[in-house]
Amino acid sequence: MTHATPQHHTRRRPLGWRLDLVELAARWSRRHGHGPVTDGPNGTNSTDGAPDTTATNGARSADTTLWRIRTTVRDEPGTLAALCAALARHAVDILSLQTHPLADGTVDEFLLRAPADLPPTELTDAVTAGGGRDTWLERADAHDLVDAPTRILSLATRTALDAAELPLALRQLLGRCTIRSLPAKSLNGRPLEGTPPVEGVLEETVMRLRDPSGGAITIERPYLPFTPTEFARARALIELDARLGPRVPRRHDVLTLPEGNEITVRRADTRDLDAARAMHQRCSPETLALRYHGPVGDADRYLGHLLSPRFGRTLAAHTASGQLVALGHLLWDGDETEIALLVEDEWQRRGVGGELLRRLVAMAAKTGCDSVYAVTQSANTGMVAAMRALELPLDYQIEEGTLVITARLSPAVVSSGA
Repeated sequence: MTHATPQHHTRRRPLGWRLDLVELAARWSRRHGHGPVTDGPNGTNSTDGAPDTTATNGARSADTTLWRIRTTVRDEPGTLAALCAALARHAVDILSLQTHPLADGTVDEFLLRAPADLPPTELTDAVTAGGGRDTWLERADAHDLVDAPTRILSLATRTALDAAELPLALRQLLGRCTIRSLPAKSLNGRPLEGTPPVEGVLEETVMRLRDPSGGAITIERPYLPFTPTEFARARALIELDARLGPRVPRRHDVLTLPEGNEITVRRADTRDLDAARAMHQRCSPETLALRYHGPVGDADRYLGHLLSPRFGRTLAAHTASGQLVALGHLLWDGDETEIALLVEDEWQRRGVGGELLRRLVAMAAKTGCDSVYAVTQSANTGMVAAMRALELPLDYQIEEGTLVITARLSPAVVSSGA
């Protein structure tokens, strides 16, 4: 869980995978011990050497189910035809196919439409009978119907418009995975170990890529090894981000508070560091302590991390004269999302924090988050009240005197509550 002081965890990796893509493919294809992983109640595993599957007797249901399936086949003429024939015997329709070349084989990734009454085990048995091995299967949905080039171009466009989109684009590109950004230096200014080389490092289920803004981006997908093709795609997105430099959307909204004052809300980044430090100087020690849960003198050191688009998104509230009076942060925390607010003392209890919070929650919902959490103290009645005002289902946990409030973001609740 991310708290006020960013926690950076590094793990040493073997230096072996710093190779070109051809050698990466060779190493990937020679892996051992990576059998397929069950993916919930609708997923299943295949087993090498499963018996051949014959044509299904009787009529299949007219209802269909979408599946994503990945399997490794020999790189020989006719292997793809044999696999397709095995699927056809079960009335399975192949909607799309991506190939990931390896040194001595190919990983084929299919989007399939299969009869709804075809059991997952029977589907994977058919793939095994057609020559596939190390098969992985999961349910798909309508979003997977977009072809791969279109989807990749869309992700590149999102990344080009907003630097904070890079971690989200990588997650959509690679499926269910955990993405963490590690800075080049600690909050104390000490260099952190483990920065990957420019070309990156691929270690089967882990990618480590150099972050253009410094430090590293680590991507983990324990249930399915990455292919060299996926590694190259991820590296291309990061290189695009490096070429474009810092950027956030220019949009801003002017809002009228209940008492009649106007504020402007816009996205912020590290270019707002000076204004954020000045706001810290105007905040009382009590306000800073409630926000950062640590020594007040360290507050300024957190700002570079919090304002970096690599670690999340920040909203800033300005007065009509241009003075920064509040910051709201949406922070990517691996598979979770943290939300945090700091409002200058003179502007508290005026609705500024609540407005920022609603917008941050809406951002989280649009990125696919199913929940957000806030780390605060029970004495911070303003933050507690703002979370309750969202009218979302809330969970409360007390951890060593710290209050953690989690808001659940089901689609129906978000549309009406945030």
